[in-house]
Amino acid sequence: MQQSNKKITIHIADDHQIIIDGLMAILEFESDIEVVGYSLNGQQVLDWFLENSADILLLDINMPDISGLDVMQAFKKYQTIPRVIILSSYDNYKLVKDVLKLGAQSFVPKKSAGEHIVNAIRTVSRGGQYFTDEVKEKMMNALMNKETPEDENLEGELINSLTKREFEILKLIAQQYTTKNICETLFISPSTVETHRKNLLKKIKAKNSVGLALFALKNNII
Repeated sequence: MQQSNKKITIHIADDHQIIIDGLMAILEFESDIEVVGYSLNGQQVLDWFLENSADILLLDINMPDISGLDVMQAFKKYQTIPRVIILSSYDNYKLVKDVLKLGAQSFVPKKSAGEHIVNAIRTVSRGGQYFTDEVKEKMMNALMNKETPEDENLEGELINSLTKREFEILKLIAQQYTTKNICETLFISPSTVETHRKNLLKKIKAKNSVGLALFALKNNII
């Protein structure tokens, strides 16, 4: 049992301040948990842990410059590394398998974070692993060949290959934003939007924006 005078220290890494604020709001009511820092990109995570320490890192996968996966790879060179709980907007079998290979102790979809994050933190702090029922079902189905991991692997690799900007534009396209709306939201030019749209069509092998939207919906990107 966690001793009352020893708090579980947490560092949060996510490129959306609203996610960080939401997690901090949840955790501030837990007497045995203390947030000791946060980062908005992968490089900040690595820099912070060079000078500081935390028991657990809540880590987003899709961050600018250095992804969550790259952060975990880089941690192999560190003398002291935290236990890692992955928080992600998507939860395909390939991604879960990859982060487990890199040493993550838990995988919690962002949509379920409010419900599960406290239990995940306490379980991981005791040396256990924590997965939501949804993630466990995906893993079990793949192992029992009830779904096709090969197809999911390909889609997972596609998602991981998207740049930060491509991911943002894909999400807005799926939300039926026009080129003008995307320009106004992201403060970029129409030509930049069209260049990213063409790259997305090529990567995802979609014929049009409808195909991009369907891909986003299928992979829980919106």
